Amino acid sequence: MRTKALLATAATLGITLAACGSSSSSSSSGSSSGTSTPAAPAQITIGTTYSGSGAYATSSIPEIDGLKFWVQQENSKGGVFVGAYKKRIPVKLIAYNDLSSATTAATQYNQLITQNKVNVFVADFGSVLTAPAVSLAEAHKVVLFDQTGTGIPFFTPQNKYIVLCDLPVSSIWPDVLAKFLISKQIKKIAVVYATNDFDASQATTLKSDLAAAGINLSYYQGVPTSTTSYGTLLQTISAQKPDAVLEFGFAANDTPFLQNVQSSGMHFKMVFTVFPGQLLGLFQQQVGNAGLQYTYTYGTNFYVNYPQVTEGLNSAAFAADFAKAFPGQLNSLSLDGYNTGLVIQASLKNAKSLSQTDIKAGAMAASGNLTTLDGKFVLNSEGAQTGELLPVAQLFPSSSGITLKAVYPASQATGTAVYPAP
Repeated sequence: MRTKALLATAATLGITLAACGSSSSSSSSGSSSGTSTPAAPAQITIGTTYSGSGAYATSSIPEIDGLKFWVQQENSKGGVFVGAYKKRIPVKLIAYNDLSSATTAATQYNQLITQNKVNVFVADFGSVLTAPAVSLAEAHKVVLFDQTGTGIPFFTPQNKYIVLCDLPVSSIWPDVLAKFLISKQIKKIAVVYATNDFDASQATTLKSDLAAAGINLSYYQGVPTSTTSYGTLLQTISAQKPDAVLEFGFAANDTPFLQNVQSSGMHFKMVFTVFPGQLLGLFQQQVGNAGLQYTYTYGTNFYVNYPQVTEGLNSAAFAADFAKAFPGQLNSLSLDGYNTGLVIQASLKNAKSLSQTDIKAGAMAASGNLTTLDGKFVLNSEGAQTGELLPVAQLFPSSSGITLKAVYPASQATGTAVYPAP
């Protein structure tokens, strides 16, 4: 039913949606610069994959919907403005269903580059599905607009073909969290982390930031990413009577961790997990409101109000307009997909041509000068996002069950932290 609904809207949104392994019409990539500006193309093609089913579908579907919403918005104005031609050009989005498979995504990414010859190349959700796009983009010298793949290995001095759009690189996510802990004078801290690059880098950063402030972690333990039972670890941690317990994992780790805290009857002054701020509705279903109350998470900029922006809709306008276009899909990941479109928009506005080199230069020109509903867009020399820092948030009981509010820093706060938790 969802596939039929997507196909039914494709014509009006300027989108080609394809099943695994299918193909669509090709278009000029503009991947090499000439000495003179060629005639403007009839359309700007953007190619990506999405997970219509499987493990990543709950994150990928709202993200692709956000990108589709941006396409709809720009095409309603006649297309995206391309600075090289000083005019708006209609956008066509080619989106293949990778079924949450990195292997399938790799095949489809290759098709987008070599057969569809898209002007703009975009990765699916997260580091796992972004990884094959990174190597292909480098090999073909095509700029990859990386939506939410924050893995550290993607960003190197050698890779000139990546732009991280919607989240800061994962190694700096805990910087604000560390400042919050220091501001609250919380010193006896226990940390459990999954031993993958995404989570281990966060644990390492937090440990380093706190050590610089004279705070040494009382418990620091890595566990396999496949871990789904934390009972024994929690007993060990509880015996130390920590002032805060922080768990860095994927959603599949955060869920059993919070469930185990609740079922054990243990009470901690502060509990932090990574993903409730991105997938709050899912965690309400799996953990329940009682298990989430007064816990902390990364808020993401979905929970911060940005009334003044330099590109696109502000926070309030996006929430209202997106909810009308895609009922039931509004969350931080739909904001990420829309923000990807805004980064592409700014890059094309600044680009001197549709060559990949000029598109990347357009993105770098936007760096430091672009403010969206996702915050300040800032890239380092490796294409990694160092702006859009994630606020610390806390989950509060409310008449609707649970409400997430950013509590730190003060410039982004929509509520006041309750510590220790009741």
